[in-house]
Amino acid sequence: MTDRPYTDADLRAEAARQHHAITEDPDFVGIGEQMESTPIPSRPDDDWDDLDDDAYEAAQRAIDDLLGGAADVSRWAIDLGADGLQPSTEHALTMQADERPIVRIHFAFDPDMPTEMRNALVEGLGDAIADHLGGAS
Repeated sequence: MTDRPYTDADLRAEAARQHHAITEDPDFVGIGEQMESTPIPSRPDDDWDDLDDDAYEAAQRAIDDLLGGAADVSRWAIDLGADGLQPSTEHALTMQADERPIVRIHFAFDPDMPTEMRNALVEGLGDAIADHLGGAS
């Protein structure tokens, strides 16, 4: 028994609730402000605000739509941080049917886990799933 009237799980649950609340109703004007002076990833020599007004507004609206439709991964994000794990931008598995994703698995690893071990884990899991699904990819 701790001397606190709440558990670590209670803290994680509340942090996840607040994280989700922050993302639930994106501020359209704030999206535009965040875009200012930020490079366009596919065009690193250009910032978003280098676009003409129509293209800028179209991008801003598309970003607003993406934010509004984003999956709630708040609890996952809070648990990863609390556990000291880091999401991998290089490892993900996507299974498709009829040319559309039906399952996507993202990975997070201890920062000290060797790359070879990460790769072997992801490849082994992907092979096992593909074998079970009869070769779906």
